[in-house]
Amino acid sequence: MAKKILIVDDAAFMRMMIKDILTNNGYDVVAEAADGAQAIEKYKEHRPDLVTMDITMPEVDGISALKEIKKIDPDAKVIMCSAMGQQAMVIDAIQAGAKDFIVKPFQADRVIEAIQKTLG
Repeated sequence: MAKKILIVDDAAFMRMMIKDILTNNGYDVVAEAADGAQAIEKYKEHRPDLVTMDITMPEVDGISALKEIKKIDPDAKVIMCSAMGQQAMVIDAIQAGAKDFIVKPFQADRVIEAIQKTLG
Protein backbone atom coordinates (compact mmCIF):
# COMPACT_ATOMS: atom_id res chain seq x y z
CA MET A 1 0.00 0.00 0.00
CA ALA A 2 1.26 3.48 -0.89
CA LYS A 3 2.50 5.63 1.98
CA LYS A 4 0.20 8.55 2.81
CA ILE A 5 1.75 12.00 2.80
CA LEU A 6 0.54 15.45 3.90
CA ILE A 7 2.16 18.39 2.08
CA VAL A 8 2.33 21.72 3.94
CA ASP A 9 3.50 24.89 2.18
CA ASP A 10 2.00 28.35 1.87
CA ALA A 11 2.99 28.49 -1.83
CA ALA A 12 0.60 26.55 -4.06
CA PHE A 13 3.26 25.97 -6.73
CA MET A 14 5.60 24.44 -4.14
CA ARG A 15 2.85 22.05 -3.02
CA MET A 16 2.24 21.17 -6.65
CA MET A 17 5.95 20.51 -7.26
CA ILE A 18 6.24 18.21 -4.23
CA LYS A 19 2.98 16.48 -5.10
CA ASP A 20 4.21 15.76 -8.63
CA ILE A 21 7.49 14.33 -7.32
CA LEU A 22 5.67 12.15 -4.78
CA THR A 23 2.87 10.85 -6.99
CA ASN A 24 5.36 10.08 -9.77
CA ASN A 25 7.22 7.91 -7.26
CA GLY A 26 4.19 5.98 -6.03
CA TYR A 27 3.30 7.95 -2.90
CA ASP A 28 -0.27 8.90 -2.00
CA VAL A 29 -0.73 12.61 -1.22
CA VAL A 30 -3.77 12.48 1.10
CA ALA A 31 -3.97 16.20 1.89
CA GLU A 32 -2.37 19.61 1.47
CA ALA A 33 -2.26 22.56 3.85
CA ALA A 34 -1.30 26.20 3.29
CA ASP A 35 -0.27 27.00 6.88
CA GLY A 36 0.59 25.38 10.18
CA ALA A 37 -2.93 25.61 11.61
CA GLN A 38 -4.34 23.73 8.62
CA ALA A 39 -1.47 21.25 8.88
CA ILE A 40 -2.43 20.34 12.45
CA GLU A 41 -6.09 19.83 11.46
CA LYS A 42 -5.21 17.78 8.38
CA TYR A 43 -2.81 15.67 10.44
CA LYS A 44 -5.57 14.83 12.94
CA GLU A 45 -7.96 14.05 10.11
CA HIS A 46 -5.71 11.90 7.90
CA ARG A 47 -2.96 10.54 10.17
CA PRO A 48 -0.45 10.46 7.29
CA ASP A 49 2.70 8.33 7.33
CA LEU A 50 4.77 11.44 6.68
CA VAL A 51 4.48 15.23 6.51
CA THR A 52 6.55 17.63 4.39
CA MET A 53 6.44 20.95 6.25
CA ASP A 54 7.53 24.38 5.09
CA ILE A 55 9.22 26.36 7.87
CA THR A 56 8.18 29.91 6.97
CA MET A 57 4.39 30.34 6.71
CA PRO A 58 1.76 32.88 7.79
CA GLU A 59 -0.38 32.33 10.91
CA VAL A 60 1.35 29.26 12.40
CA ASP A 61 4.89 28.58 11.20
CA GLY A 62 6.26 25.12 10.43
CA ILE A 63 8.21 24.67 13.66
CA SER A 64 5.19 25.53 15.83
CA ALA A 65 3.02 23.17 13.76
CA LEU A 66 5.68 20.45 14.08
CA LYS A 67 5.64 20.79 17.88
CA GLU A 68 1.82 20.54 17.95
CA ILE A 69 1.79 17.49 15.65
CA LYS A 70 4.41 15.84 17.89
CA LYS A 71 2.08 16.40 20.88
CA ILE A 72 -0.77 14.68 18.99
CA ASP A 73 1.49 11.86 17.76
CA PRO A 74 4.98 11.53 19.25
CA ASP A 75 5.86 9.12 16.41
CA ALA A 76 4.93 11.58 13.65
CA LYS A 77 7.45 11.69 10.82
CA VAL A 78 7.98 15.24 9.58
CA ILE A 79 10.48 16.47 7.00
CA MET A 80 11.03 20.23 7.02
CA CYS A 81 11.41 22.25 3.84
CA SER A 82 13.35 25.48 3.86
CA ALA A 83 14.89 28.00 1.53
CA MET A 84 18.62 28.58 1.51
CA GLY A 85 20.03 30.47 4.48
CA GLN A 86 17.61 29.17 7.10
CA GLN A 87 20.15 26.93 8.87
CA ALA A 88 19.28 28.21 12.35
CA MET A 89 15.61 27.36 11.76
CA VAL A 90 16.56 23.93 10.45
CA ILE A 91 18.45 23.24 13.69
CA ASP A 92 15.39 24.37 15.70
CA ALA A 93 13.24 22.06 13.59
CA ILE A 94 15.49 19.04 14.14
CA GLN A 95 15.54 19.75 17.88
CA ALA A 96 11.72 19.94 17.81
CA GLY A 97 11.56 16.47 16.28
CA ALA A 98 11.87 16.83 12.50
CA LYS A 99 13.40 13.75 10.88
CA ASP A 100 15.16 15.51 8.00
CA PHE A 101 15.04 18.64 5.90
CA ILE A 102 14.97 19.44 2.22
CA VAL A 103 16.28 22.69 0.79
CA LYS A 104 14.32 24.66 -1.80
CA PRO A 105 14.41 24.67 -4.76
CA PHE A 106 13.62 20.98 -4.59
CA GLN A 107 15.59 18.32 -6.38
CA ALA A 108 13.33 15.33 -6.99
CA ASP A 109 15.98 12.76 -6.08
CA ARG A 110 16.77 14.52 -2.79
CA VAL A 111 13.06 14.66 -1.87
CA ILE A 112 12.61 10.94 -2.54
CA GLU A 113 15.86 10.07 -0.73
CA ALA A 114 14.75 12.00 2.40
CA ILE A 115 11.31 10.36 2.36
CA GLN A 116 12.64 6.84 1.84
CA LYS A 117 15.19 7.33 4.62
CA THR A 118 12.55 8.70 7.01
CA LEU A 119 9.95 6.02 6.28
CA GLY A 120 12.60 3.30 6.54
